[in-house]
Amino acid sequence: MKKKPQRSCVSCRTVREKKDLLRVVVTPEGDVVYDPSGKMAGRGAYLCPNEECITQELKKAAKLSKGLKKPLTEEEIKALAQSLLGSIKES
Repeated sequence: MKKKPQRSCVSCRTVREKKDLLRVVVTPEGDVVYDPSGKMAGRGAYLCPNEECITQELKKAAKLSKGLKKPLTEEEIKALAQSLLGSIKES
């Protein structure tokens, strides 16, 4: 039986299967985007797919910045919040 990859949420540190988390990635060009496929090239960090975890982390974005190894701007945080919260409402 094959092991399923597990990752932890940068906000609450809960360990879950990779497919159950939302991936945020810094692309090679330096853009910070939501990666719904989970396969984009670049440095990634994961968040739980619940509104509490996302809003709590994006208020400060300290742990996410550390996980991505890149300081986030206000514009990047707003864009991420919109795309992440939009994705969980679609589900």
